[in-house]
Amino acid sequence: MVTQQRIRIILKAFDHRILDLWATQIVEAAERTGAQVAGPVPMPTTIKRFCVIRSPHIYKKSREHFELRTHNRLIDILEPSSKTIDSLTRLNVPAGVHISMKM
Repeated sequence: MVTQQRIRIILKAFDHRILDLWATQIVEAAERTGAQVAGPVPMPTTIKRFCVIRSPHIYKKSREHFELRTHNRLIDILEPSSKTIDSLTRLNVPAGVHISMKM
């Protein structure tokens, strides 16, 4: 059985608009070099909720709720060439987007 070489890219960000913009730019950069691309696939959003007491003394029933949403996208690049890897490493990603690449 022949194993197919691929690069799996996982993008994480708090803002889904910036995440979608950079996902399309990564797909375009990979397709320009002739690689096949599967994705971007929207993964489930992880939500962290925090409950904070507004006043620590007498008004304990008064509380505030906050949440932190992390949006995820998955991109698979099939049969990447050296040009594909070079073009992906040259992309300047903004500060709000976290990228992890696995071979």
